[in-house]
Amino acid sequence: MAFPCLLLLGGCASLLEDRGVADATAAASERLGVEVRRVRTEADAVEVGARLKELMAEPLSVEAAVQVAVLNNRGLQAAYDELGLSAAALARAATPPNPGLRYARTERGGRVEVERALTVDVLGLVLLPLAAMIEERHWEGAKLRAADRVVALALDTRRAWFRAVAAGQAARYMEEVRASSAASAELARRLGQTGAFGRLDQGRHYLFHAETAARAARARLAATRARERLLRLLGLWGAGTEIRLPERLPELPESLPERPEIEAAAIAGRADLRIARLELEGLARAHGLTQATRFVSILEAGALRTTETGEPVRRGYEIELSLPIFDGGTTRAAEAENSFRAAANRLAARAVEARSEVREAEQAWRAGHEIAWHHRREIVPALQAISEESVLRYNGMLAGVFEMLADAREQAEGVVAAIEAERDFWLADTELQAAMAGTAAAAPSAGEER
Repeated sequence: MAFPCLLLLGGCASLLEDRGVADATAAASERLGVEVRRVRTEADAVEVGARLKELMAEPLSVEAAVQVAVLNNRGLQAAYDELGLSAAALARAATPPNPGLRYARTERGGRVEVERALTVDVLGLVLLPLAAMIEERHWEGAKLRAADRVVALALDTRRAWFRAVAAGQAARYMEEVRASSAASAELARRLGQTGAFGRLDQGRHYLFHAETAARAARARLAATRARERLLRLLGLWGAGTEIRLPERLPELPESLPERPEIEAAAIAGRADLRIARLELEGLARAHGLTQATRFVSILEAGALRTTETGEPVRRGYEIELSLPIFDGGTTRAAEAENSFRAAANRLAARAVEARSEVREAEQAWRAGHEIAWHHRREIVPALQAISEESVLRYNGMLAGVFEMLADAREQAEGVVAAIEAERDFWLADTELQAAMAGTAAAAPSAGEER
């Protein structure tokens, strides 16, 4: 933004705030591919409400969940409001300093002396463009941080959505296993009454049913917690919490694309690195400002008019200058230079960390895909075949109850593990997006709950 434009907008922080919010929402919308907007008026709220109703009319996909979150999360709306603070700082930096007025009246032996002076901060006027440009860097950083908040919310919503869908899928499967074990335990009880089943076999059926019922209860609790975490991010309450989620996770991709330029893309596009670059440029300009004011910290000039009873009016001017006798400005210059060097080294270190984070996230993404496919194509079919063979052997009296129930228990655990492996892949996919974006939100590992 050119300095003349800053000067025109300097007196109106609200215009700067509106422009900043528009820039931040546009940048976030471009990165996410969803509609991002600020809700300020009643009309905005009505439009957003209609959009939310449309999105939640169908089972909520991950893309729809992200759209609901960025439109409805009140914490995100508060981040837009906070841009007003940075807008006010920029407006203040682009506003010329106010003139000063001094008035003095003295009496001596019946004679009255009146002194009037109008002063202007000359140095402030001279350095106004530089100060405004420095503050503009902070303003640009504030807009980037606001856009980053949107992206961070979108990534958190994706994580919560995958966890909620996976937890619901696991809970429904465990409920099916519980119902089957309940029927098996009841049949064992009835056969025991006829003498066809011994007490040991009955006890094993009951134990299997009790264990399965406990696991089903834990799965329901996990599904409830995951769903509530998602609802919090979506900003829904009351009747709005009655959302419908898909019954299964999305299908795994058959293969993953090669991404040889992933590090370069991350370095160019990560928000944290862009913010750090802006801060470094701001410090560089601030260092130049420090050098300019090193020996002149206070410089004011103004018109002076003195009147005295019975004497002609005396006119002139005055200059007030702070002499660098005790503090020559060396400490402030050293502080600015060291601040700049520290920021430059932090930026370089952050770039090295960013490259490592992206490589690690990509490897976790590829490993997650391999593990999920291994569960789906090999482990689950093998467990199912073993369980079916175990039932056949039991029916043919070639295997006992203990072996059959052990195989059934192992199959149930294997299916749940397969669901978790698919969930972990999609979480790893989200973590890779987070590493590429460089969001400020902490990114947990694939299997870690937040």
